[in-house]
Amino acid sequence: MLPLDTLVSWYRTYADDLRAARDAQRELLAQRPMRPRLDDLEAEISYLTIRALRPRAVLEIGSARGWSTTWLLRALGDNGVGELHTFDLTADAAAAVPRELAADRWRFTRGDVRDGPLPDDPGFVLVDAAHTARFARWYTTTLFERLRPGAAVAVHDVFHGRRPWPVSEGAVVLGWLRRHGIGHLTASPAADPDTHDRLVGLKHKLRLAAPVHAAASANPMLFAYL
Repeated sequence: MLPLDTLVSWYRTYADDLRAARDAQRELLAQRPMRPRLDDLEAEISYLTIRALRPRAVLEIGSARGWSTTWLLRALGDNGVGELHTFDLTADAAAAVPRELAADRWRFTRGDVRDGPLPDDPGFVLVDAAHTARFARWYTTTLFERLRPGAAVAVHDVFHGRRPWPVSEGAVVLGWLRRHGIGHLTASPAADPDTHDRLVGLKHKLRLAAPVHAAASANPMLFAYL
């Protein structure tokens, strides 16, 4: 599990780069109707994880109109290394992501990720697709099982409340983590208000509090570091 203190140190280390990324994302959102699903904290933690871990391959399962995609690409671009592999059933992101941001670091596949082919040894995996227990059983056993120690995963829409429903994607993911002795981190104010409040307070101190977008603020994403 990633200790909260480590995440706080990442915020401090990459504060200037994150501020520039937020400004760029805010401008991008003003130009393109991307309908963000990730809120600011979720997007920032994803960005910081990639900056700190410097993965050579990132896997994104579900991109919608590309808001999460642009954050991941921006982190890889700021690192100067790594490639993003995105799978989605629609091609909305392919039309929305700016060409200069995609550059030569983005591989988009329209189709079901279960049909592959998957990238070798992804160091960060973001899942925001079919929110069903059945799909979660697939990606935890088929995908998460083969990730190397030190890789990170993020699953959206887990903590809309204090805990996920008993028969749900989130319950499957938490069960898999528990069986493998892996902890998780969330900034959900419902599930972990202390973490949420500490990060919000830190952002104020670092001049990162102005919203990039205010459409969502529930922070339901789960992060785990294997």
